[in-house]
Amino acid sequence: MNFDAFFKISYGLYIVSSKNNDNKFTGHISNTVFQTTAEPPTLAICTNKQNLTCDYIAQSKVFTIAILNQDVDMKFIGLFGFKSGKDIDKFSQVKYKVGKTGAPVVIDNTIAYFECEVINTVDVGTHMMFVAKIVESEMLQDGEPLTYANYRMIKKGLSPKTAPTYIDKSKLKSKEQNEEKKMAKYVCTVCGYVYDPAIGDPDSGIKAGTAFEDIPDDWVCPTCGVGKDSFEKQ
Repeated sequence: MNFDAFFKISYGLYIVSSKNNDNKFTGHISNTVFQTTAEPPTLAICTNKQNLTCDYIAQSKVFTIAILNQDVDMKFIGLFGFKSGKDIDKFSQVKYKVGKTGAPVVIDNTIAYFECEVINTVDVGTHMMFVAKIVESEMLQDGEPLTYANYRMIKKGLSPKTAPTYIDKSKLKSKEQNEEKKMAKYVCTVCGYVYDPAIGDPDSGIKAGTAFEDIPDDWVCPTCGVGKDSFEKQ
C-alpha cells in the first residue's frame, strides 16, 4: 500500500469547538469536515475519541466549526492542534464569542463559521462521527481558506497522532531520503514539526540557511512551543 496516496485526498483545516455540561470550552484542529445534505443543511465531522472535544460534543450535542484563513500562523495552529484542553485553557489565548448553541466560536484567523446541533452519532472505531444540522452560519472576513495541502506543503505542518489522516512516518517513502543534505533537518519529537535549515523560521527571526545548531537556545518549536532539547536529527 502506498500511503502517499492518502495525501492526495482534498481537505480543509478547521477549528471544531464545543462545551460540556458545566459550560467549559475546548476545541481542536480538524481536517474532517464535510457537508452531508443541502436541504436541510447538515454537516459531519470526525474526531478522535482521545480528544477532549469529542467528550464535550458527546455531552452537549453541539459544536462549532471555524474555517481558518490560509495566512494563519503555525503557533495558532499548534495551540489547537498539538496541545490538550485537559492541560490548558485554549480560549484564554484567543478571541471568541459564545454562539446560539452556547458553544464557543473562534474569531481569530476565521473566515466563516457554522454552529451545529448533533442529530446522529456513528462510532467508527478510533473516532466518532457526528452528523449535525446547521443552526447558524456567518462570514467574518474575505480571504482564502487554509487547505490541508497548503498546511503540509507550505507551512510544513504534520498531523497529530489523533488526526484521521495521521500516518506513521516510518511507513512513508520520502523522495528526500535520496537527496544530499548540506545541513541536517531536525524534527520535533512532540508534534512532528521539521526544522529545515534551507527555510529557517522567518516568523521567529531565524533566517534561511541557519543550521539547527546555530539557532538561539531560547528558540521554541513554532508549532507546539517546546524547546530545542525536544528535537532530534532527522
